[in-house]
Amino acid sequence: HRTPTPDPSPHHLGTTGPAPSPRQPGTTVAEPCTPQPGTTVPEPGAYAARATGPESGAYAARATGPESGTYPARSTGPEAGGHQSRVAGTDQGGHHAPASGPADPTVPRQHTGPYDPRPHRPVADVDPLDDPDPQRAADAAATENLLRCWVREKNLPTPGSTTLRIPLDASGTALLVPVRYWSPTGWHRFGAPSLEGLPATVPTVDAVTVAALLSRETGRPEGTDLVGRVADSTRRTAEFLTERRHRPQPHPDADLFLAAEQSLLLGHPLHPTPKSREGLSDAEARLYSPELHGSFPLHWLAVDSSLLASDSAWTEQGRPVSAEQLALGLAEGLPVPAGTAPLPVHPWQARELLHRPDIRALLDAGLLHDLGPHGSSWHPTSSVRTVHRPGARAMLKLSLGLRITNSRRENLRKELHRGVEVHRLLRTGLVDEWQAAHPGFDIVRDPAWLAVDAPDGTPVPGLDLMVRHNPFGPSDDAVCIASLTAPRPWPGSTTMRSRLADVIGRLAARTGRPTTAVSAEWFLRYLDQVVRPVLWLDGHAGIALEAHQQNTLVLLDPDGWPVGGRYRDNQGYYFRESHRSELESRLPGIGAHSDTFVSDQITDERFAYYLGINNVLGLIGAFGAQHLADERVLLAALRSFLTSAISLGSPLPHRLLEAATLRSKANLLTRLHGMDELVGPVDTQSVYVTVTNPLRS
Repeated sequence: HRTPTPDPSPHHLGTTGPAPSPRQPGTTVAEPCTPQPGTTVPEPGAYAARATGPESGAYAARATGPESGTYPARSTGPEAGGHQSRVAGTDQGGHHAPASGPADPTVPRQHTGPYDPRPHRPVADVDPLDDPDPQRAADAAATENLLRCWVREKNLPTPGSTTLRIPLDASGTALLVPVRYWSPTGWHRFGAPSLEGLPATVPTVDAVTVAALLSRETGRPEGTDLVGRVADSTRRTAEFLTERRHRPQPHPDADLFLAAEQSLLLGHPLHPTPKSREGLSDAEARLYSPELHGSFPLHWLAVDSSLLASDSAWTEQGRPVSAEQLALGLAEGLPVPAGTAPLPVHPWQARELLHRPDIRALLDAGLLHDLGPHGSSWHPTSSVRTVHRPGARAMLKLSLGLRITNSRRENLRKELHRGVEVHRLLRTGLVDEWQAAHPGFDIVRDPAWLAVDAPDGTPVPGLDLMVRHNPFGPSDDAVCIASLTAPRPWPGSTTMRSRLADVIGRLAARTGRPTTAVSAEWFLRYLDQVVRPVLWLDGHAGIALEAHQQNTLVLLDPDGWPVGGRYRDNQGYYFRESHRSELESRLPGIGAHSDTFVSDQITDERFAYYLGINNVLGLIGAFGAQHLADERVLLAALRSFLTSAISLGSPLPHRLLEAATLRSKANLLTRLHGMDELVGPVDTQSVYVTVTNPLRS
């Protein structure tokens, strides 16, 4: 058997080849500006970005040459509302002074060299992430994550000096934290903290101690669990750094997509335990960790046909292909007992399931058969549980009961229904309308699933499997934003840097333009190629995507410019309640099993966090923290973009432009409340807090 090939038509599984060029007719592109008669010509070495195409409200953002001292924003003509603004300079401590006046969508002037707003410190200062000892580097990363979480979740203001003081009232002391970089969007960089009042000879405070001290401040009983998971995450990060410093190259069998997926070594910069995987032994970690280039054959079960639950909208050459046929193709000739269907399982999950009474009973009754490991190796992607094999037509999103970030990652039946439902919805003609406006963007489809029901018809947890289309060929440079922005070791270098920094550096060297100018253009292209299509889908169809940085892929051309994007996640969809009738007219019965309709109020809050705060503001923070651009410049560019995007019909641009505060997911508090964000109603799965909107501050 072979895995059936889905139709490449957008009516079925979306585009499979490289993304279209950004210069196709009707698309909006940021590109170097050729001065036109009557326009102001930028200074030498300047960058001008402009949007072309038919969309109303198209913006013109430009960053001009160097000015000494401050970065005043200026407008080349009347903007929406006729307002102009100015961005104040920096105070003597190196921190950003607040902007005054209404928001201006033009881009402020930029330095011609790398922008470095860090407080003054000795030239010999070394980034803690580059410490030769991987354990110390990992501890520094973990400590910074905890501090970033605390600053955001307590909405702490900009410190008045180069030291941040965090009161610890429950312990009768305070943390004194050196500020290496203060980020308007939250990607701060910190040095090792110390306890107030102790002699300078006392060692600084490590991540586990910081976790314990911050936990005491909340009064939550789950503090012990947090401390243990911080220790586990830090230990694993040290192992990843040790391995990748010795072997920074991608896995020899990896395509570009897999190489990017396995390069996320430090994890979410605003999560307290991004690499914790309690329950995974060291030997298992080497097999199952993407950071260690793990790979493994799948474990296979045979399921009695009377218990097999499945659905499929997969097609091959216009003909439907059942989920059972897909499984037979993926099984690579594995013999199965008569009257059964093969079901792939993650090897760790298979071992765990054998100890569950319901699974044991099905095995004893002959309704499940344990066939063991079989077939070629698969590779874990950044989510750990989704596996990829270069050249295969499908990826597999497996159930995995490990606690990863905030959840045990076992698929829920409603999520399987949701993935197939979205695929069917797009095939009603919605994808044609979407890609007519934005041909470079699509959703990575989840068109089939398999699972097991008990004899009484209830789902058997832990065996649910999503079959995901693999649209990426060997030349498709598809990178999730979390991996793109994450620092990592590089061949021939003793310092960590991100793929983003590498791309921007290469583009600057090739074009002879300033790093800041290249960064601004790259960011503007990203907004057009990735963010604008997501806003279109919300505005035109009432579908908001949970487009955080790990769910969002940017497609890069050979030079590194954004030329398209993909969204991947069968869980993260919000069907607006206000669009229920329109969506039901497209696909009758939609939402009946997927539980995807959400009130507009909750949708607005979550969309603002996932796309606005996590994705776009997080990307701006990466540019700033890695000294590639002035965050204020990119925030001004974002204002301009959002002004032009209001016409798309999504409420998000107006919300981001006008709201003084936003609601942000609080990963530290979510952990301290012991919440699993995949369990329960969508409005109570995580802790959300109110934070200052940097677009208005």
